[in-house]
Amino acid sequence: VQLQASGGGFVQAGGSLRLSCAASAFSLNYYSIGWFRQAPGKEREGVACVSSSGGNTYYADSVKGRFTISRDNDKNTVYLQMNSLKPSDTAVYYCAAGGTCLVAPMADETFYISSAANDFWGQGTEVTVSS
Repeated sequence: VQLQASGGGFVQAGGSLRLSCAASAFSLNYYSIGWFRQAPGKEREGVACVSSSGGNTYYADSVKGRFTISRDNDKNTVYLQMNSLKPSDTAVYYCAAGGTCLVAPMADETFYISSAANDFWGQGTEVTVSS
């Protein structure tokens, strides 16, 4: 089981990037997919998660209103559209597959997104946002 995250790069603040998470040799359709990020010297943070059907999406407070997670099950790919990027978004971004989006509700319809339910991880793609 292998996931591959791609689409990272270097962008100026206010810019956009779209990350992709694809799988080879197995279908993502039965899995919830989360996007996580880790900045240097910081703990890993869950930023978004989408259920297997695509019917439920969850966002961390730090990205809500700027990032959009979506999936195209026909293409076996999950996307993370990142708009209005900030220098604080600089990190290595990982996608991960699991049986469910393990989340806890926070304020303003945002969520703490745990990685505990994610069994399969991609190799990460680096995003750098300059000020």
